[in-house]
Amino acid sequence: MVDWCKTEGGWDLQVVERMPGVRGFAVVPKRWIVERTFGGLGRYRRLSRDYEGTCESSEAMIDAAMINRYFGGKEGLFAEVLRRAIRTDRLALFEGDRSSVGRELARVLATQSAHHNEDRLHAFQFLLRAATSPTTAPMLNEAVQERFMGPIREWLGGENADVRSRLISAFFIGLLVERLIRDEPLPDGEREAFIARLAPILQNLVNG
Repeated sequence: MVDWCKTEGGWDLQVVERMPGVRGFAVVPKRWIVERTFGGLGRYRRLSRDYEGTCESSEAMIDAAMINRYFGGKEGLFAEVLRRAIRTDRLALFEGDRSSVGRELARVLATQSAHHNEDRLHAFQFLLRAATSPTTAPMLNEAVQERFMGPIREWLGGENADVRSRLISAFFIGLLVERLIRDEPLPDGEREAFIARLAPILQNLVNG
């Protein structure tokens, strides 16, 4: 069993046993977490008895119960997926020298293809689809505010930081869409002109 867990899932199986000589109730490390989970699942009608005819349907009911338990429902799960789809690694661009942020942003947008990272591409396409739905657009707006615009706004500081962060975000997201359509880095001559014109616009927003 230990070898199977390691091979199939990369998990380290640890068997937790009661302390020798202990009688009556005693808290056993980790086991209470498992018992709490089983107790919570048992509160759902379809899981309170062995109603399911197949393992697949039973697993589906467990998935639904866990989603409700940890996310409050499918809307909460979708909101969490939106949050995680908004990658925050690009915020590292705002941690360096403030005087060169505009040029660095422009350089990234001009020199990379949208397809150089398929995971990021799929996440961005997912966000674009969410933006077109009246139901999910407010959830996306909240996630963007928390994960992207909020940190930029705090980093900018100063007068009209909220407006400046919104404009930087609008430039960045709009140019990401343009890069997605373009699907390749700009040619050398056009790239330098693109950076030369875009960098001062972004830098002015940074400087305030």
